[in-house]
Amino acid sequence: MCLNMNKLTRWIIIAVIVIGFVVLGIVRFVPHSNKEMGPGTPSAGSPVNRKALIVRAVIIREKSLQDGINISGSLIPNEEVNLSFETSGKITEICFEEGTEVRQGDVLARINDAPLQAQLKKQEAQLELNEDRLYRQQTLLEKEAVSQETYQQAEASLSALKADIEEIHAKLAQTVLRAPFDGIIGLRQVSVGAYASPNTTVATLTNTSKLKIEFSVPERYAGVLKAGAPLTFKVEGETKEYNAVVYATNSIVDADTRTFSVRAIYDNSKRELVPGRYVSVSLVTRTFESTMAIPSEAIITEMGIDKVFLYKGGKAIPVDIMKGLRTDAEVQVVSGLEPGDTVITSGIMQLRTGMAVELKEIN
Repeated sequence: MCLNMNKLTRWIIIAVIVIGFVVLGIVRFVPHSNKEMGPGTPSAGSPVNRKALIVRAVIIREKSLQDGINISGSLIPNEEVNLSFETSGKITEICFEEGTEVRQGDVLARINDAPLQAQLKKQEAQLELNEDRLYRQQTLLEKEAVSQETYQQAEASLSALKADIEEIHAKLAQTVLRAPFDGIIGLRQVSVGAYASPNTTVATLTNTSKLKIEFSVPERYAGVLKAGAPLTFKVEGETKEYNAVVYATNSIVDADTRTFSVRAIYDNSKRELVPGRYVSVSLVTRTFESTMAIPSEAIITEMGIDKVFLYKGGKAIPVDIMKGLRTDAEVQVVSGLEPGDTVITSGIMQLRTGMAVELKEIN
């Protein structure tokens, strides 16, 4: 009995000691927590106690902004024509070597002109007789031996004969194929002895001393891109850049593609390039001097309104803006900002009006 009482007493003492330590811990903790919170101190979840959002920003400065465009195009000859005769006949002579340079006026081919030559000789023989006849009629008219009407008939006959001769000369010229301009003649499509008509292509003549770069730009550049604008282009498979100049634009926008056709000229006197190749064109369509531009990622659009957040006094302040030109990396700001403003460029979707922010990087 005595032994059981001793065990009970021991357990009671242990329990009292444990409870004492617990109470002591609570007493020490409560005053410390109250001191931390203090009267009127916001809770840990309140906005004031949140850490400032670390962001990047740029300082707005006036600059020159260029509107550039990269687009594909093609090289075409400065001049190109499919050569053919103006009349029909059997080809009697081919006077060119394929793939060689020819000059304007060079004879390239001939067709049979024997019947026309025979007619010409006949008419030229009659011409001498008619000229003599007219001379005699004029002498007789001066002596009043013939009437004025007889003289005029002889004069008309001579004029008609001369017209016939001119017609034969014109037909003879059509039997000779000449180069209409300087260029390189391609592969011939006919042989001597073949019958040619105006629909028969003898060969193709191209002038490649200059090349045209033909491409189409979006319709918004219609009226903006002018003759004289410089551009650069690269040929497929090469890294070298070539320089050219816009010389003409189409007068209308293509209603099907909504594009505007443009042509530039390149000096190909060294014959570095050949027509028909694919090219990648880069050009500046317009330049804005002393304008403001910001990175495109700084803009947020809400209900059709564009805005940015400015850094002011450690807080994010929203400002509505009006956009202008857009390039690959920047957007022109027409209104809403002033030079010297600090525009936040990162964490845009997390920002709220008056939110505390801290600048990590500023450009």
